Amino acid sequence: MSPADWAQRALPAMLDDLKTIVELETHSYDKPLLDRGLDTLRSWIAERLGAPEHEIRHSDTTRGDVLELTYPGTAPGTVLLMSHYDTVWPTGTLAGWPFTIEDGRISGPGAFDMKLGLVQSVWALRGLRELGLPHPSVKFLFNGDEEIGSTFSRPHIEAASEGTLANLVFEASLDGKVKTSRKGVGLFDVTVTGVEAHAGLDPYKGASAIHSLAEIVTQVAAAGSRERGTTVNVGTISGGTGRNVTAGQAVCGIDVRVAEPSEMRRIDEVFAGLRASDPRVTVEATGDWNRPPMTPNAPSQALFEKAQAVADGLGWSLEDATVGGASDGNFVSALGRPVLDGMGAVGGGAHARHEHVLVEHIPHRTALTIGLITALTAG
Repeated sequence: MSPADWAQRALPAMLDDLKTIVELETHSYDKPLLDRGLDTLRSWIAERLGAPEHEIRHSDTTRGDVLELTYPGTAPGTVLLMSHYDTVWPTGTLAGWPFTIEDGRISGPGAFDMKLGLVQSVWALRGLRELGLPHPSVKFLFNGDEEIGSTFSRPHIEAASEGTLANLVFEASLDGKVKTSRKGVGLFDVTVTGVEAHAGLDPYKGASAIHSLAEIVTQVAAAGSRERGTTVNVGTISGGTGRNVTAGQAVCGIDVRVAEPSEMRRIDEVFAGLRASDPRVTVEATGDWNRPPMTPNAPSQALFEKAQAVADGLGWSLEDATVGGASDGNFVSALGRPVLDGMGAVGGGAHARHEHVLVEHIPHRTALTIGLITALTAG
């Protein structure tokens, strides 16, 4: 039996499992439900694959735990399969938006981003076993804080990816394309402090933080560069205490995306040089780079070409894409290690109420993973 035929037969059971996983509400900021969800995931995986050879659970007091499970292979080496189980959807969302399958579309909070990918990764190893295909050892890493930056899980991801044959990230695809390049992300706040005064009685004694922040926003926005693939978005602004008060403080929140590592240094210099025209006003920039860019490297390119060959053998063409969003694959790529992202769902609507998965592609994506892991045994 071919991997595609096997995955097609397994589809009903995979859909049942996806329903179970989607109905585990795992909002990134709900630590009790994240813990409960990971406990359930651990039990489910044991039902599908048996007990792992090695198991590590890295615990945190506020972020979702990181779970690593390793299953022995029949060939040398290890492949790392990465998924996150947290979602952007607040606890209680499921009550008004239940898991549904209708007209070949799956809907439900987190189904596309990225619980289907998680399910597919587990079933891929089951397929390798049931088909008797050679494969390296498989290490799973399940991350509980990806949607909020992976600040807790990053060192565990970097350690787990060391020395692996390949690192596969089961984030959703881009219309079926795998993701070989992603932008890096910086999250910054700029706080402007002025001098409060009565806007009517002492209009010239004050120094408006809001007026100065308007200048700063213009400076920050000008740092974007379409040619270099750098975007700067001032997403939030707050400040002042009343319309008749010269504002003493104002703050803005900024999202920066860069395609080139060198742009991180340039943007850092922009923030360090921010100044207001009024000398009575001070400007402070805080924040840091959440993820480095995921830029193509030789090992990743070779891995993509191997995946293309597998897809060709399955009778379809696999393309790659560059996207503005970041993932845990960024950390691995920055270390020069082989990584292929977007191995998960085909669908759309990430982080939106129209989030959905197209059922017809699930067997193809699962077969791709099975074939790629087997291909890694050939060197």
